[in-house]
Amino acid sequence: MTENQPKPGLIPWPPLIYIAAIAISVALGLFYPLPWIGDLLGDILFAAGWVALFGVAALWFTAIRTMTRAKTTLNPNAVPDHLVTTGPFGITRNPMYLANTLLLIGVGFVSGIAWFLLFAFIAAFATQKVAIEREEKILAAKFGKKYRDYAKRVRRWI
Repeated sequence: MTENQPKPGLIPWPPLIYIAAIAISVALGLFYPLPWIGDLLGDILFAAGWVALFGVAALWFTAIRTMTRAKTTLNPNAVPDHLVTTGPFGITRNPMYLANTLLLIGVGFVSGIAWFLLFAFIAAFATQKVAIEREEKILAAKFGKKYRDYAKRVRRWI
């Protein structure tokens, strides 16, 4: 990388953001619980939460497997060796961050702690601002037109 190209950060923000979102959601759920939908709709949301959690596991597994097969880094702070555009990366440019967001939504639906839903969106927004936008600049600088074409074809989230 040259002097003017963006460099990865030193702190792995995405895991810290999502861990903080989980901790804050649990704490607020214990001390300041929000009302939750009960009865039939609550049961449907509970089931939807489990579906989301299975989706999380599938996204994590396939994204990690795809990155490992491509022989590129899993470290969000490292410059990738290869541009990965297959597997879940053919559907979303950020399957790991999407999985983390779905994790919060799924846990919110299963546990009935509404704070998880709010903090899922806050964590996704924060991750986009402190990590994704920087990562995109690094990928564009390293892979040029190949990355720009990929970014036009595949959405950032879903």
